[in-house]
Amino acid sequence: MEAAGQQRIVRAEDVAVMGITEVILHMPHIYSKYRQLVGSLQSRRPDVAILIDFPDVNFRLAKELKKIGVPVVWFVSPQLWAWKRSRLRWVQQRVDRMMVIFPFEEAFYRARGVQAEFVGHPLAELPLPTSARAEYAARWGLEAALPWVALLPGSRKKEVAANLAEMLQAATTLNAQVKSQYLLPVASTLDTDWVKQQIVSQQPKIVPVADAREAMHHARASVVASGTATVQAAIIGNPFVVVYRVSNMTYRVAKRLVQYPPEIPAQQDEAGNLPVGMVNLIAGRRVVPELLQERFTGANVAAALLPLLSDGPERQTMMANLAEVRAKLLPAHRTGADETAIQQVAKAVEALLQPG
Repeated sequence: MEAAGQQRIVRAEDVAVMGITEVILHMPHIYSKYRQLVGSLQSRRPDVAILIDFPDVNFRLAKELKKIGVPVVWFVSPQLWAWKRSRLRWVQQRVDRMMVIFPFEEAFYRARGVQAEFVGHPLAELPLPTSARAEYAARWGLEAALPWVALLPGSRKKEVAANLAEMLQAATTLNAQVKSQYLLPVASTLDTDWVKQQIVSQQPKIVPVADAREAMHHARASVVASGTATVQAAIIGNPFVVVYRVSNMTYRVAKRLVQYPPEIPAQQDEAGNLPVGMVNLIAGRRVVPELLQERFTGANVAAALLPLLSDGPERQTMMANLAEVRAKLLPAHRTGADETAIQQVAKAVEALLQPG
């Protein structure tokens, strides 16, 4: 955006702080930068504002923009359909166009008086990785003749600490039944050396790799922590199992707070859990297994993965369901293959800029 001519008033990297203690220590600096941004809006008064995700800041910016009469386009909706439904009134009051990336979000917002448009998911527009299996095997020291299983424990250190141990146990259990090799994509947000320390003595050997999409493209199946990576796996068509673990208190609070609207058909499992995997929410039914909290064990993960490694009905059914999910992530009304989600957002902005 800066290269295209946008002037950055506040740089994201100057206020990027992670961790509760760190945020508290840097709060005066962060707040001063926020006030600087608000001041620039008031003095320069843009013709239109495009807010992207980041609800804790953007809801406040939308309020300031509304005060000075600047129309707001919001791209990538906050997940108000899952929880914090009370914030919906802020969308109704402050947002002129909500551009959403999941199909059920358009119906959710329109039923509540918000002008929303499903523009598709940008990840679904990306081409599949093009590397050949033999080249990928040579690059990472893998045996092309063996099945590969990708392990994706998350993109934050806390997630990896909570999820990786059971994934490693699942690899050990599964490898006793089907000799395989295991790929561990390391997110750019993680310290690669720290990740390697977590797997240094693991048997079977775990191979750290650089790119999650490429790993899932070549893997026979994957174990994926709940989050954006599950959408990536569905788009690529890689059969997988969703896992996740948080503190017991966080889990109990979330279980009480999360309630889906009628636009998302969601049934509880035998443990009383609603689905959390985005793939299952998009499909409107459970198309991939979810192993959460106490059900997330190495033995359970191995048992769920085993039928996905062979060309049986479980694998074929899941791949068909994932293809259905991928199709839902691209709007049927697109006029051409080159009409991307970003271009549709741009059209909405242009419409607001038209006089009258």
